[in-house]
Amino acid sequence: MRYSILLLLLHHFLFGFAQSGANEKILATELLRFEAMVKKDTASLQRMLSDDLIYIHSNSLQESKNDHLVAIGSGSIVYQNMQRVSAQVRQYGKMAVTNGNLRAKGLVNKSVFEVNLAYTAIYKRKKKHWQLVNWQSTRIP
Repeated sequence: MRYSILLLLLHHFLFGFAQSGANEKILATELLRFEAMVKKDTASLQRMLSDDLIYIHSNSLQESKNDHLVAIGSGSIVYQNMQRVSAQVRQYGKMAVTNGNLRAKGLVNKSVFEVNLAYTAIYKRKKKHWQLVNWQSTRIP
């Protein structure tokens, strides 16, 4: 009986540790993506974004991967600062969902914006790397 309980506790500990490590990697990947957006690093973003990306901005603009990369690369949207305030991860096998709050500052078509956002991001694991599949954000008043 004790042996069964010990095995059960060990399984939960190891599974929880593995989940925690994966969650940290997902959140770190997300921060690297925000950094690449600020730096206009479209080469890095190319790898971080899934080919079938749907990116929905808080103003309801919807972009594909290509649209998103062109907007950042051309400067039609300039992210000057992106600061994650909070985030949580739920993982489902090779898929993960993050929900969080973010402060973003920049320019859209040369007009200044500064927003607080609530967001949902969906990631898929592809060859040990996490790629953004879907993003949707909502302004927090």
